[in-house]
Amino acid sequence: MIKQEINELKRLYTPANCSITRICGCYVDGEKNKKTEFKDAFLSLPEEEIFKYFELLRKTLSGSLGKNMLNLEFPLSTEEEGGTQEFLLRLRDSKLTDDALLEEFYDRVIGSYEYVGNYLILVIHDAYDVPGKASDGLTMDDASDTVFDYIMCCLCPVNLSKPGLSYHMDSNEFHNRVRDWVVEAPHTGFLFPAFNDRCTDLHSTLYYTKNPEEPHSEFVDGILGAVLPLSAGSQKEAFQALVEETLGDFAEYEVVKNIHENLTEMIEEHKELPEPLTLDKRQVKDLFEKSGAPEERLAGFEKIFDEAAGENTSLLVDNVANTRTFEVKTPDVVVKVNPERAHLVNTMTLDGKRCLVIELSDQVEVNGISIRTGPSPSLEGLEEE
Repeated sequence: MIKQEINELKRLYTPANCSITRICGCYVDGEKNKKTEFKDAFLSLPEEEIFKYFELLRKTLSGSLGKNMLNLEFPLSTEEEGGTQEFLLRLRDSKLTDDALLEEFYDRVIGSYEYVGNYLILVIHDAYDVPGKASDGLTMDDASDTVFDYIMCCLCPVNLSKPGLSYHMDSNEFHNRVRDWVVEAPHTGFLFPAFNDRCTDLHSTLYYTKNPEEPHSEFVDGILGAVLPLSAGSQKEAFQALVEETLGDFAEYEVVKNIHENLTEMIEEHKELPEPLTLDKRQVKDLFEKSGAPEERLAGFEKIFDEAAGENTSLLVDNVANTRTFEVKTPDVVVKVNPERAHLVNTMTLDGKRCLVIELSDQVEVNGISIRTGPSPSLEGLEEE
């Protein structure tokens, strides 16, 4: 799924556009006991509750693609009878009206989800009448030719509200606040099936994790049966290892700066396209070659890539490139530059010492104080006075 397709679904979670048919939930305590369950026709809920559920659902479709939201494909084995995809398909086709299937789903989640504390398993069913699109990209609400029938699951922590003082209007006094159990934003969740090319894709799912470095792989394995890609942090570490191991003693400042500038240029050229920009093994090697890596250092690149990232891995450029800053760090000095202005920082040998040289403009401040960057004024006039 791409960002536009995700945003299209998020727009459904408003009173005017809502087509959710059913909502179900199971409250689980810290000992993995089911405390209570509920199931309702979604639009029969009080308006205040509907808005709160909308917030939780939108959160499950939030964050960055490739970091918080991951497109996962089901292995073929999961689509066989008894497989994870086959079970989710039966759950979706039941429209959440089969109590036995729901109970089995709750049991599977409780058995696979590792979480210390209370949490709510929230599941919805929706049947979205997908509007057609004209050749100019405009939506035609009266030209729908497909229905996107899906379920979404959110796992939301349930914690005590914070202690404090509250104002009591009846007595016009302040008293200790009554603490109650509050459903918080989801830590993880998934959409099944995926909404790829604005159509139902039974072979894929969109997975959400609040913390990209803690994706709850045990939950993905037990409920989805899919394989997680490298996390955003792991991709960045793998890319840094690729640079260091490929260049070795040839890791010159200019080569590393060129890699950064070329990645920034790729991002700029790709920013209008909907799909996230990824680099496979061949493209990473081409990037290094273009950036000035010596040809002899690229001879064994394929093996280095396989060991650092994985044989068939593709790296998301947004995960490996620092688009916020270009940083040069020594034990005593840290220089941070706008990534688009990295060319202002260079190296030079002065008096036999390798130095970092920064091109200055006419606007320079030191601890908030503007300083002169041109030649020092003559002191002759001052001496005569």
